[in-house]
Amino acid sequence: MPANKPHGLRVAVVGATGMVGRELLQILEKRRFPVRELLAFSSGKSQKTVRFRGKTLHAPAINEKLLASCALVFFVSSDEISQRLAPRLAKRGVWVIDDSAAFRLKPQVPLVIPEINAEALRPSRKLIAGPNCTMTAIAVAGFRLHASVGVISARIASYQSVSGAGSAALQELLSQARAMLGGGRPKASALPGPIAFNVLPQVGRFDRFGRSSEENKVAAELRKIWSAPKLRVSMTAVRVPVIRGHSLAAWLNLAKPVSPAKARSILEKTPGLKFARKQYPTPLSCSGRDPVYAGRVRQGVDSKEIALWIVSDNLLKGAALNSVQIAEELLRRRWLA
Repeated sequence: MPANKPHGLRVAVVGATGMVGRELLQILEKRRFPVRELLAFSSGKSQKTVRFRGKTLHAPAINEKLLASCALVFFVSSDEISQRLAPRLAKRGVWVIDDSAAFRLKPQVPLVIPEINAEALRPSRKLIAGPNCTMTAIAVAGFRLHASVGVISARIASYQSVSGAGSAALQELLSQARAMLGGGRPKASALPGPIAFNVLPQVGRFDRFGRSSEENKVAAELRKIWSAPKLRVSMTAVRVPVIRGHSLAAWLNLAKPVSPAKARSILEKTPGLKFARKQYPTPLSCSGRDPVYAGRVRQGVDSKEIALWIVSDNLLKGAALNSVQIAEELLRRRWLA
């Protein structure tokens, strides 16, 4: 449907001035989503501007009355803002697609990756949660294996880019690198320690068991989105000095033996996944690209374990793109008015 037709939708983006918000606006424009009028809001009190379809739009502080007048609202902001506004808007009949962690594990809120579980969408459930960016990569890459053979347990090491921690962390990486190259000392505040030329085995806060919040999120969300409550997940989440793109090394323990050749055949047919038989994917090669990428498939410790390497753009499929794909699914079902 052409984007400039008068019967398009009134759409709002809360958090439009952030990294994910700006990506989301570009995706709406690129994919010609039928937006009649776009309302952009910043997450803070200051008014900023964004670009959409060649025009500069003001992005003022959030206005709930204007949000309630929209057919669809994207939240790409904080958990606190989503918790305060998203349920109220959904109760008033507004479709809400929330990219925060606020509602992902709520039983009554569908957690959706369209290639995996679009059937979880319901016309009566106006509030929809988007997934954790790291979990999205393993969920997409391993889903067809899980559906075909059954994944009993997953061991994961993630290597997560600094953009996943926000613009302040990204600026800190760049300033630390400049300081160190000039012989100075790096200063850290956005992350637990200096990240330039370094790695930090901590993404989020640690619980009393020594697990980080990121590790707990990935495990819980993967069980929900695969409908696999007994799935065992062991993970170490690491922040690395990469600007954009999360990488994962994964070892999947399967219900029955599967050869690497068979696993490659399954992966090549997995929706949303681009499998690399020759050149393995890297964050640099996958930056700005839509699919999840996988490569380096090999046998694990025994015939029931498959090891693979996974990379995806954390700002695209891990966040903004998935939200737009959910909205496109609502359009296909003619639920958006």
